[in-house]
Amino acid sequence: MGIVVNLAVVMARRKVSSKELARAINITEANLSLLKRGKVKGVRFETLAAICAFLQCQPGDLLEYRPASSSDS
Repeated sequence: MGIVVNLAVVMARRKVSSKELARAINITEANLSLLKRGKVKGVRFETLAAICAFLQCQPGDLLEYRPASSSDS
């Protein structure tokens, strides 16, 4: 499976809306939506740091590695 983005989970736990986070970290809601759904190929460390600062979390709270199982082939 690879890298899983848990941004939506962390946002829900903190009761932060997409609009609020996007405004706080200075990215568009559309780009934030792509990031939340894991539809991006990369994320700038600057953006990741801004998200972590605003949500008061660690990068490991947002990103998770899940190895592919034999059934994923």
